[in-house]
Amino acid sequence: MTKRLSIIIVTYKSENDIYDCIKSVWRHCDIIPSELEVIIVDNSPDSEPMFSKLRTLFNNDIVLIHNTHNGGYGQGNNIGINHAKSPVVMIMNPDVRLIEPIFSTVLKEFDNNEKLLMYGMKQMTSTMQASTNSFCCTSRMNGYLASTLNAICTRREWYIPYLMYLQGSCFFIHKEKFQSIDMFNERHFMYGEEDDIHYRMTKKYGFHIKYNHKLRYIHLVGNRKPNIDYQKKRLDASVFLNKSIGYKPEKTIRNYKQTYRLLIAREWLRLKLHKGSSEFLRMAIEFYHYLQNYNK
Repeated sequence: MTKRLSIIIVTYKSENDIYDCIKSVWRHCDIIPSELEVIIVDNSPDSEPMFSKLRTLFNNDIVLIHNTHNGGYGQGNNIGINHAKSPVVMIMNPDVRLIEPIFSTVLKEFDNNEKLLMYGMKQMTSTMQASTNSFCCTSRMNGYLASTLNAICTRREWYIPYLMYLQGSCFFIHKEKFQSIDMFNERHFMYGEEDDIHYRMTKKYGFHIKYNHKLRYIHLVGNRKPNIDYQKKRLDASVFLNKSIGYKPEKTIRNYKQTYRLLIAREWLRLKLHKGSSEFLRMAIEFYHYLQNYNK
């Protein structure tokens, strides 16, 4: 049977997530099961304990690949994509849970539109709570404008392909076109890949990207607390990846500063209205000070 969809899941010590993740895939599979290919690329030093349990749970319904070294998130995904037999690939984090059938709808879109590059869906933090991160303005945009557009467009479910990239935890991509731009940048270990992919794909093929807010999935990040180390890693990723496409680091830093000025002002106002988070405000202020000294 010809494969129509390959799901790539890169893991690293992900035993707490991967079993429920794959169960959700098969539970909501709405295409012929033999048309679906699930590929797990494990970057952990010892994959066999997890792989053994996966074989017990799912028999031969999944492809298990032990990476020879931990080359990062992008390198792991590239291994899986090159192994994939389907024309459409779904990139999926192990802490994602599918909560409804989505495959048939998405594959019909790719079948009916040969120009379609990527396809995104609405991210949720629970079955009832929507995330604010289904899509985001590029880090190469003026931070004041980006923050304003993110807030308005998230509330209205307006996705603008020219200005915004899709959330990278769960999205679909045209395999052959992605391979033609050399897929994930393997010089970069982790974070910020979706902005870079959006830039390179659209530069070559145009802005043929679709976002469907009626299709939903859960990304288990609802309980994460403000983390300045995470913000620093994302900043480093943005600076590196933007620099690789000719965008000067000082411009990326400027845009981040603009964004965080607005975030700090907004959270201060929310606290005055007894709605904000003092923990988030402290983190934002600390990170803004970090930004001021980033190039020094």
